[in-house]
This record gives sequence, C-alpha cells and structure tokens, in this order.
Amino acid sequence: MLETIIQDLGVDLRQEFDRAAKDLEATGLSSYESKAYVGLVAMGFGTADEIAGLSRIPRTSSYKVLKSLEEKGFVHSAKGRPIVYRPEDPVVVYGRIKERLDETFAKLEFLHEVVREKGSPQLIFTITGKARVLEKIAELVDTSEESFTISTPVYADVRGVVQDRIKNAIARGVNVTIVVEPGVRVESGTRVVRAERLVATDVVSDGQMALIASPDLEACGFSANPFLAQHLMRFLEILIRDYEREED
Repeated sequence: MLETIIQDLGVDLRQEFDRAAKDLEATGLSSYESKAYVGLVAMGFGTADEIAGLSRIPRTSSYKVLKSLEEKGFVHSAKGRPIVYRPEDPVVVYGRIKERLDETFAKLEFLHEVVREKGSPQLIFTITGKARVLEKIAELVDTSEESFTISTPVYADVRGVVQDRIKNAIARGVNVTIVVEPGVRVESGTRVVRAERLVATDVVSDGQMALIASPDLEACGFSANPFLAQHLMRFLEILIRDYEREED
C-alpha cells in the first residue's frame, strides 16, 4: 500500500504534500508533526513505520510524533500490534484551529484598540522565560486584594506555583475564578469555569493588572495599567458567560 501511495503522489502531488505540511507548521505543529499528519491523511490509516516512510520523517521519531499528534487531537490510534493510526477529519481540525485563531485575534484587536486610544507604547511590558512568567503570575495572586482571574490551558504547569497562594488569597477574602479545560483539578473555594480548547494564559488581578502569556508560558505581556486590565477583564467575562451557557 505504501509503495502505491508514493508512486501515485508523483512530483506535483509530492510538492503539494510538502506545501501543506509547511503551512500546518503555522498552527504550532512541528515539522515532523505536520508531515506525519498530512501523510496520514493521504494514507487514510497506517502504522508508525508506514507513516514515517511516506512522510519522510525518521522512524525512530515516529511514535513520539504520533503520540504528540494524538494528544493535540490530530490523530486517533487503535490498540494492537502494531498500533494503527487514523487522522482526525481535516474539517474538524480546521474548525479547532479557526476557533483558536478567532480568539487570539480578538485579543490582539482589543489590545490594538487600547494602545491606539491611549497612544502609549509602554502599556505592555514583555517578560521572557517560563520561570519568570510563573513568578509573575504568583506575584499577581499574592498582591490581589479583591479578585483574581486566570484562564489557562496549562493549569497543571501553573498549579505548583500558585496552589498555596490561591488558598491564602481565598482566606483573605479574594474572589478567585479559574477557567480550565474539563477534568483539570483546581483548588476548592474557587469559581471554576470549564472550557475546551483554551489557547493562551490570561490573568487579571483586581481589575488593575493584567498578563497574557503564550501557550508554553515562555513569554508574556504584563501591564499595570488599569484601563488595559479592565478591558481584558471585560473580554474574559464575555468568554466566561459563553462557556457557562455551553455547560448549561
């Protein structure tokens, strides 16, 4: 089957294969992940070795690549020896990517409007490095006096730093809202909102300080400008209402 697919691809279709894989990298997939998903779509189903052969990725990396794709919702596997993989429907994948992009660009648009209205380039300061970003999130919990809201797809990474701090914040009367994906464990005493396919990490403290971090927490934009923080909080409140309606 593999040899037939490769022959059928030909020169032109192989170029389309490579172009599609390159475009998929813009969604956050690695080069190997993009090639493996496109190859699997072309095959319909296949083993790790077959997918590696068609996709031109190292066989030694194929299982790790396919496991990552499965965690991200791009492929499904059937137990057996060998494991057989099938691609998620490209239409479904596109819908997920579009939803994430819509949310991301909505945030960018409101940031653009804020900067344009205030005319100040110093509204947002960049912090780089995961440890420093987590430290800043912890600081926002510690300094909160009335409210603290965090929306994040990686709460498991954040929890170790903020868990005790959130308990202390609740003890001093802070209203804590945590927006996380279904099944993620959170601290008791908080307002919990469940949402699927969260993208970035957003934090607002007392409507006075705000932080937006990349999905991997390696960089964030921080602002102590109340105008910006309140804009982000209003944006989050709209999303939270939508998430709660979906739960109902």
